[in-house]
Amino acid sequence: MKKRLVAAALAATMLSTAPAIAESFDLQSVFGLQVPSIGPSPMKWAERVKLMTGGEVEINVHGAGDFVPPFEVFGAVSSGAIPMGFDWIGYWAETIPVANLIGSMPFGPSPDVALAWMFEGGGLEIIQKAYDPHGVKVIPCHLVVPEAGGWFNKEINTVEDFKGLNMRIAGLGGKTLAKLGANTQLVPAGEIFVSLETGRIDATEFSAPQLDLGFGFQKVVKNYYFPGWHQPSSWDSIIINMDVWNGFSEDTQNIMVEACKANIAYNLGDQLNAQAEAIATIREAGVNVRRFPDEVLMGIREQAEAVLTEEAGKDPIFKEAYESLTAYMDRVGEWERLQAIPHK
Repeated sequence: MKKRLVAAALAATMLSTAPAIAESFDLQSVFGLQVPSIGPSPMKWAERVKLMTGGEVEINVHGAGDFVPPFEVFGAVSSGAIPMGFDWIGYWAETIPVANLIGSMPFGPSPDVALAWMFEGGGLEIIQKAYDPHGVKVIPCHLVVPEAGGWFNKEINTVEDFKGLNMRIAGLGGKTLAKLGANTQLVPAGEIFVSLETGRIDATEFSAPQLDLGFGFQKVVKNYYFPGWHQPSSWDSIIINMDVWNGFSEDTQNIMVEACKANIAYNLGDQLNAQAEAIATIREAGVNVRRFPDEVLMGIREQAEAVLTEEAGKDPIFKEAYESLTAYMDRVGEWERLQAIPHK
């Protein structure tokens, strides 16, 4: 009897100390995993989730096209064909109008204001309402620093220079330049270089210098403009099928959100550190690094405000988010103005 009790106790001890069997989930990114900064981002998030769950949740990250074409990731996650995805939020604007605002608000918030609004100012609660009908949980997970204004095969001296220009530009920025007569289109990241090289497009925006350099745009276009008025900040996100999300414990859900916050902090530091060196390398390639004239920026801004007002009139969640974000920018903007120190 005593031997049986000892054996039972030993078995119980072994069960209680045995490592948990990891749950494994696939995630497909809309980006190639070798793309600087954004490529490794979902892998770093997956590493943090695994660490913070003690190895109980393992996420296998796949690059663009491994399961479905990049622009089909949202639909695949929504249907449950893929449990998780990683995206630039603005890619889903045709399905979720507010994604356009969060992905690329022209003349919108700086990264620090965007971060504060998203997690402290009610932003995430607003945008989740747009994802709910599609059965998708969204977790903002990578905050992109201000982008460049774009690569152009000619100088931009007036707003008239946009007329007839074939330009790859996404989101609300594209709608804005279309009002100025540009022919705008969305070209997948992996096809932009060839489109520039073959003359299919005359200009493109993509991201910050760190990423643009990696795509080699400096080899075929020699005018690089700033500022990135169309995306002063923008979000990439983890998207999770809602049935999968609801299958996680509350602790695991919280870990996934906290892992995204850690991811955001890491990537902001990495991006800021990389831009100066990237710009220097781009200049060395013979590229003219320029700023849009102030008159051009004012003309673009006028059209951008018209676009934002139009879009807000089409969708109630877009309107709610736009009003919330602009009010937040105005409220916290006083702090920035009070702290502003003049340059020499």
